[in-house]
Amino acid sequence: TLTAPAPFADETSCQCQAPHEKLTIAQARLGTPVDRPVRVYADGIFDLFHSGHARALMQAKTLFPNSYLLVGVCSDELTHKFKGFTVMTETERYEALRHCRYVDEVIRDAPWTLTPEFLEKHKIDFVAHDDIPYSSAGSDDVYKHIKEARMFVPTQRTEGISTSDIITRIVRDYDVYARRNLQRGYTAKELNVSFINEKKYRFQNQVDKMKEKVKNVEEKSKEFVYKVEEKSHDLIQKWEEKSREFIGNFLELFGPDGAWKQMFQERSGRMLQAFSPRQSPNSSPTRGRSPSRSPSPPWVFNKASPPSSPKAASASLSSMSEGDEDEK
Repeated sequence: TLTAPAPFADETSCQCQAPHEKLTIAQARLGTPVDRPVRVYADGIFDLFHSGHARALMQAKTLFPNSYLLVGVCSDELTHKFKGFTVMTETERYEALRHCRYVDEVIRDAPWTLTPEFLEKHKIDFVAHDDIPYSSAGSDDVYKHIKEARMFVPTQRTEGISTSDIITRIVRDYDVYARRNLQRGYTAKELNVSFINEKKYRFQNQVDKMKEKVKNVEEKSKEFVYKVEEKSHDLIQKWEEKSREFIGNFLELFGPDGAWKQMFQERSGRMLQAFSPRQSPNSSPTRGRSPSRSPSPPWVFNKASPPSSPKAASASLSSMSEGDEDEK
């Protein structure tokens, strides 16, 4: 388990304790004793340390079953002289390598061309690098003598990623990064930006802010309209459901066969029965009249035979008076 960054070669006493005997690639691939790991060396600039660098070091570390990876990093002086200006300083590049999980030891101020003295000093068995000829320092291939000594082990480059590609992206989008850093508080002097460009970038930042605000307003308005449409759709659907329920209840109450009609018929039947009650049946027993019943008063007219004329009415009245006199 890794608990600390890799040590520097000039600050550690970590040395191969066993005698440094010459190994062949076949012997190294078969495996070596625990106290005699295969010492593999990989060097480079490692500017803007990225995944391509890490994959190359991973390959160098896993070339043999038992290996110890030493990584040489060239100083700023050598790099600026033979290759060009770097983005990261040598100290930053050293620290980046120390925190790579595949690195066992970092050699600062590594030489541009590997000498026998350097290989002997660090007891290097093999050198790992991609197999593309690396022309520099007046040589067509700085690893030519290493290959001839059969100490060279090739690794594969990772396509699509390199320090040059990253720098190209920065140069291509320079205005975007300059504007972003101005917005974050960097000065135009720190960014090496002229006064006119500074004003232009700041104006562009203001325009971008306005565009972002307009975009946010448009998105919020679209979201609001969508919510209103969704709620209106729900309201219309609920209204349709309630209207159907209302119509159904209305038809159940006031329809041709509804409850209101039945209730009306029942009430009308009761009213008719109240106004015209049923007659008594013919078979009912006739009530016997009391013999002591007094005769009807003389002034009660017979409903069955009303007087046909005034004269008859007067005659009946005179007869009733005569009868009264006789009773007296």
